[in-house]
Amino acid sequence: MLPTVSSVFVSLVLAGHALGAKFSQSAISQSIGAASFGNTVPNKFIVEVADAGDIPGKRSLDSRTTHEQLYDFMRKRDLGFTVEKEFNSPGLFVGSVVTLSDGNDAAKVLDIPGVQAIRPVKLIPAPRPVKKHIVTGLDDPQIPPDSESTHILTGVDKLHAEGISGDGIKIGIIDTGIDFTNPFLGGGFGPGFKVIGGFDFVGDNFRSNTPVPDPIPLDQCNGHGTHVAGIIGANPGNPFNISGVAFNASINAYRIFGCTGDVGDDIIIEALLQGVKDGNHILTMSLGGADGWTESSSSVVSSRIAATGKIVTIAAGNDGAKGSWYTSGPGNAINAISVASLDNTVIPLQNATVHGVQHDPITYFSTFPFPVNGTLPIFATSNDTTVVDDACDPLPDDTPDLSPFVVIIRRGTCTFVQKLTNVAAKGGQVSLIYDNGSGFDEIDVGNFTATLIQEADGVFLVNEFASGASVSLSFPQSGASFEFPDSAGGLISSFTSFGPTNDFFFKPAVAAPGGNILSTFPVPLGTFAVLSGTSMATPFIAGVSALLLSVKGTSPEVGLSARTLLETTAQRVPSSHTDGDPLQTLTQQGAGLVDAFKAIHADVIVSPGELITNDTAHFKSLQTFSVKNIGKTTKSFKVSHVPAGTALTFQPGTIFPADGPVPLSTNFATVKLSQTSFTVRPGQTQEITARITPPTGLDPTTFPVFSGFIEISNAEESYQVSYLGLAGALKDVQVVDDTDVFFGVNLPVLTDAAGNFITNTTNFTFVGDDAPTVLLRLTFGTPKLLFDLVEPDIKLKTTLNQRSDDLKPVADREVFSFPNVAKSGTFAQVRTLGSLFEADFQPRNSDEDDGTGFNTLTISSPEFANGTTIPNGSYRILLRALKVTGDPTKEEDFESWLSPIIGVDA
Repeated sequence: MLPTVSSVFVSLVLAGHALGAKFSQSAISQSIGAASFGNTVPNKFIVEVADAGDIPGKRSLDSRTTHEQLYDFMRKRDLGFTVEKEFNSPGLFVGSVVTLSDGNDAAKVLDIPGVQAIRPVKLIPAPRPVKKHIVTGLDDPQIPPDSESTHILTGVDKLHAEGISGDGIKIGIIDTGIDFTNPFLGGGFGPGFKVIGGFDFVGDNFRSNTPVPDPIPLDQCNGHGTHVAGIIGANPGNPFNISGVAFNASINAYRIFGCTGDVGDDIIIEALLQGVKDGNHILTMSLGGADGWTESSSSVVSSRIAATGKIVTIAAGNDGAKGSWYTSGPGNAINAISVASLDNTVIPLQNATVHGVQHDPITYFSTFPFPVNGTLPIFATSNDTTVVDDACDPLPDDTPDLSPFVVIIRRGTCTFVQKLTNVAAKGGQVSLIYDNGSGFDEIDVGNFTATLIQEADGVFLVNEFASGASVSLSFPQSGASFEFPDSAGGLISSFTSFGPTNDFFFKPAVAAPGGNILSTFPVPLGTFAVLSGTSMATPFIAGVSALLLSVKGTSPEVGLSARTLLETTAQRVPSSHTDGDPLQTLTQQGAGLVDAFKAIHADVIVSPGELITNDTAHFKSLQTFSVKNIGKTTKSFKVSHVPAGTALTFQPGTIFPADGPVPLSTNFATVKLSQTSFTVRPGQTQEITARITPPTGLDPTTFPVFSGFIEISNAEESYQVSYLGLAGALKDVQVVDDTDVFFGVNLPVLTDAAGNFITNTTNFTFVGDDAPTVLLRLTFGTPKLLFDLVEPDIKLKTTLNQRSDDLKPVADREVFSFPNVAKSGTFAQVRTLGSLFEADFQPRNSDEDDGTGFNTLTISSPEFANGTTIPNGSYRILLRALKVTGDPTKEEDFESWLSPIIGVDA
């Protein structure tokens, strides 16, 4: 990626909104000038250099002088820079982190002999679990009643029964640090303890500011890394009867997050390289941010480490609601294992006992029992079980003192806290809110003692109260935990991000339990907690990998084959519990739920585990895989096709990706096999060819991604190969949003600092905030995004909305293609005056109001990217976005847009 930014202040500040809604001018104006381009640090770059012998000049350079040689070249080119840190891991990564005085000098650095790449430092957000609940005691109802349910789902329990628990394996956890004082994580730090070492790269107060390193990676303020560590290594025999997947493995903790805040991927790389240096067999990262590409620095380094035979597990991301083509980096690392989440099968909840009338115990959504002794009568705030706004207004004056009651309230209209505040105004201290059909789940009740009960239970209580019956409730402090079935249990967690990557890599790779997971937490924060996220599934796979290495050995060959082994032995996951519904798309489940017992005891090796047909423009119909019998007996297998749901990744007839859960079609691909049955003797390998044909009869505007499995099975065992392809061409996907759906005006569009749309010629003084901003949305990722300044009278028909001093209606858009390969400095044979901005491998925007919905490019001063002054005069801004799989040397492969005329009057 080569941003060319100096005093042109760029911000791809993302502030989305719901599809079809209008976004306010104030929201746009708040985004302008709020941050640097995208999620990168302004002017800060990671420079990769070749090994010393590959750099012109002295041939006897050691790795230190390799860096000095780079700096000498930079000084000779009069580049202003500050060295922030250096990397020196030959074969993995050699280079420096530098802050350039002028961001456009990135292009000049790339031209230096020996420089392999220069990429901006990307900011990775702090891990944010989808759910977080601090366990309050042994009877907390949110503790999974079968605390080893995740082990049973994956066969880990059977491996533990065989005495396999990860002995001799070292796992590096790159996260928020660990509270190793937790007695169930060994209670100490250093040789002889479970957490044998590590490093704190940032310190407690790190918020993307200057790190304050510390040799002790203790975290007692965040907790995420401690939860991750417990999933891998919690000691058995704790009060909750949980155990880590590989509880006898050793852990190194690498702290890269402070108590809050983001981190640059330069620090992630530093931790990765240190993890390799410290001899870890496995590195695991429960972190990441929306990316869509495999090209970020941390993704590249992660992939290189995995290519050496280390196992690298990385979270797939929690952006499932945002639909397909929204994968997370560094989880996109090509050789790493990207991990999806599966919901646990049960949720541990508490039961209240009903007195005065005959009724079964009432389940209330809480991990621990309410701190209520004795029996309390009930009081209903309304006798009407259909009321829509129960307790949303202050309760009537004749309401009694509610302090001795359990108050029963119906869900609806206002917030739970508002209802409970009104109840508290009358003395109420304990409340149960009954569902109105919105779903039985955890709710936000602030600091009140209250939670949700199911609708039928609430209706029963209110009707009994209205009839005058004497009904009371008690909350047993022990023995009332209930294994409440999770309706989504055993399915892929809805929050798991959908793949594939924009460059069509198979992400995620495999799934593990990640929804409603009980694990360790910092002692000051509660010692145990229930969290949900792909962050929880990722260490589970790291733990399974440790079990594998402890049995098979730690040779590079074992590490390199681990992902394929886990994929080919995984359990296929349905899209729902309804009969007839298809299997979940592999773009979300990967190859399925890990089966640790089957993987470790497999005596058949299937390779490769992934067959990628690509899109129709680059289609590879013929695919080959092999089946090797490493067992001691002859085996016979049948080969069959098991399709999964075809993901309809775009909304029909639009340019917008479909939100999650992504709709699935039962129009499947067809697979013709060279053999449908075969026999393999011990040591023998059978090769099989599959001809995969995309599904037909689908709306091409939905860009269907088809997937499924080729099963190799007999009565005793089964294995599988996963496949993935697109029934369409990526080059046909529109990159830039040119509709009025989100803002009521066709995009892209110019705005002023107040967020007002500019449709006519406008002069800018560049005094204060008087500067133009381009507002745009990317409906798909782009490998290259360009902004150039051009003459105002340019004769050019753009591919996107035609702009002039008066905006033309949508019906008058003009489309053209470029007939020839562009020459340097031209666009359709029209001279460009200079670059304003350039960026590579940009992700798409979402349609959610969470900071990912649109982009702004602000030109805050009259300068080109190279720092030269833009003379006063009239100009237009030319935007170009390269289509995925497009050729960057061919102008016809770019989408383009011209702004209205802007006047520079500085």
